[in-house]
Amino acid sequence: MCTNRSLAAKRLGVSRSSLYYNHKQPVKDDELRRKIEAVHLKHPGYGYRRVAIELGINHKRAQRVMQKYNLRPKRRCKPPKKVQDRDRLEQKNPNILKWLCPVAPDMIWVSDFSYISFHGRFVYLATVLDVFTGEVLGWNVSLSHDQDFVLGAIRSAVSKYGKAPNWFHSDQGSEFCSEKVRSYHESHGILVSYSPKGQPWCNGMQESFFGRFKVESGDLERFQNLEELVSELAEQLYYFSEVRIKTRLRMSPCEYRRKWEQANFQREKTDDTRNRGIIKGGHCVPHFV
Repeated sequence: MCTNRSLAAKRLGVSRSSLYYNHKQPVKDDELRRKIEAVHLKHPGYGYRRVAIELGINHKRAQRVMQKYNLRPKRRCKPPKKVQDRDRLEQKNPNILKWLCPVAPDMIWVSDFSYISFHGRFVYLATVLDVFTGEVLGWNVSLSHDQDFVLGAIRSAVSKYGKAPNWFHSDQGSEFCSEKVRSYHESHGILVSYSPKGQPWCNGMQESFFGRFKVESGDLERFQNLEELVSELAEQLYYFSEVRIKTRLRMSPCEYRRKWEQANFQREKTDDTRNRGIIKGGHCVPHFV
């Protein structure tokens, strides 16, 4: 046996002791695989970047191990097209997302709705998102999609946060372009923005949200009635805002808003103290650093 090992080592051009060496990397990779699988049980839509943030490891290591064991997040499918809006005249409102990047919450809200196939019929879900944070501000569920349906989602967002955005962006569907919705925006001083017709990617945040939301919610027909379905939708919407890590933020959207508001409050408090100035000859001279 020793002679065979010595000959094998000589023929391979390696030291004899290396034949007894047990590599540690496969063991470490297998341990990480189990951790990633545990993350996917709770967050089925997490790719390697979110997995890396969740586990506190380098994203390249997470990517390598996920590729090695073929660990993939659930993927989304393409949404259907609304053929009934093709012949409608295009609105002249600008596409604000093309040239304005928000630097604070509530500057731009975006909205859209999508269908959910449920026991032989469609249930519709409308959401309102904040472009800066990505959080779900308001939502509504209905068995039909009309102006009251999308207006319900908008009203829920305004009611929850006690404020309206500077801009509201959506596609040019008949629901969002209806007189009732436009009048609501006007009465609240909201400027309206639309994506060009036939270009859903211009509202990419909403398109991406619904795609991931449906995939990570799983088979919703596992629920027996609408009450159970709506309860699950509410839990998932809470999860997407309060728990699920958003890659560009490295935290959940609601956590990011809270931290931004806290930092902004401290900044304003500091600026207010600095700008009180020094009184000289009856005049206030602001002091800036």
